[in-house]
Amino acid sequence: MKSGFVAILGRPNAGKSTLLNALTGEKVAIVSAKPQTTRNRIAGVVEVAARKGVHPAAQIVFVDTPGVHKPGSHLDRRMLQEIYEALETRDVVLVLMDATRRVQLEAAATDSSSAKDSRVPQVSPLRPGTSEASDLESEPSTSVPASPPKHERTNWASEDEFLFGLIRKLDCPVFLLLTKIDLVPKDHLLPLIDTLTKQFSFAQIIPVSARKRDGMDLLVRKIVEALPTGERFYPKDQYTDQPQRFMVAELIRERILVETGEEVPYASAVVIERFEEPEPAPPRKKGAAPARLPLTRIAAAIYCERDGQKAILIGKGGSKLKEIGTGARRQIESLLGTRVYLELHVIVEPGWRESKSFVESLDWRNQLERLGEVQGTEKAPEDK
Repeated sequence: MKSGFVAILGRPNAGKSTLLNALTGEKVAIVSAKPQTTRNRIAGVVEVAARKGVHPAAQIVFVDTPGVHKPGSHLDRRMLQEIYEALETRDVVLVLMDATRRVQLEAAATDSSSAKDSRVPQVSPLRPGTSEASDLESEPSTSVPASPPKHERTNWASEDEFLFGLIRKLDCPVFLLLTKIDLVPKDHLLPLIDTLTKQFSFAQIIPVSARKRDGMDLLVRKIVEALPTGERFYPKDQYTDQPQRFMVAELIRERILVETGEEVPYASAVVIERFEEPEPAPPRKKGAAPARLPLTRIAAAIYCERDGQKAILIGKGGSKLKEIGTGARRQIESLLGTRVYLELHVIVEPGWRESKSFVESLDWRNQLERLGEVQGTEKAPEDK
């Protein structure tokens, strides 16, 4: 059997979360048209059955990361940290490039024929004297550090350049995935592929469409070939590493992304304050009518930074908050398989994106640790 971790990198809106959901067949990551939707590392686990003469059985752990963007707040820097941590343990890296948009790379040469066609994503040439690893001020190495260097540059010429600066430091197979190919004529992909391969020697180049599942089987097969032999990291029936509490918070945040505009989605965060799971239903007697689904009670706080944002989130007479709650509740019920009573309220926390302690508290791993400490304290008197 083969197993390993596959990190997914890309610019915001490159389709990383959509790809992850398509690969797992589950809604592992929230999706929206707004950039910076993903804030945490999210693992999606895929079991691959053996195919005689093709490949052995495998477990692939895909790790979705926040989109690569220039950090403007402590939250942004924490998101960048998530990328570094995902790269610390990886067997294969997927670099996603949106085939529908202009790529801002400074390459050795630009294909003159493609430059004439404005419909083809263009790549501009590399500045003379620019070194491959000049995006980061760190010692050259074959592995990416677990955290950004203390004096890391943030004035990258482009986010695409920074992304390529990251992969040039890797010592594992790197696949280039051209995403959203269903939106671009196939003959327009060739100039883009040609230019990107002048920047980096990719182990594989695979055009994909997660929406139409084009190229997905080929991608999985090539990943399995590149993975080392090993044991499963997760149980066979587990499809993500996220606890349900975090997934519920993300589904609420997804509705905020959908229902609001301007700066509100980026200034909002969701924290689950209460999550009461129902008691297991007693066995149904023969001939009895089906019992109603059990009820899960959830209370969540939506944090924002200003009173004006709070007013937008609540809406006239609470209408917007009700829309957010109704949309989120439907998704949560689908996730949990129960009825859900969802209670939402909005809290203003000025400048939370610059607060290290607040940003760290949003990480579900830290939340689980605190929950464990609280539960341990509550049980302590009984143990005595």
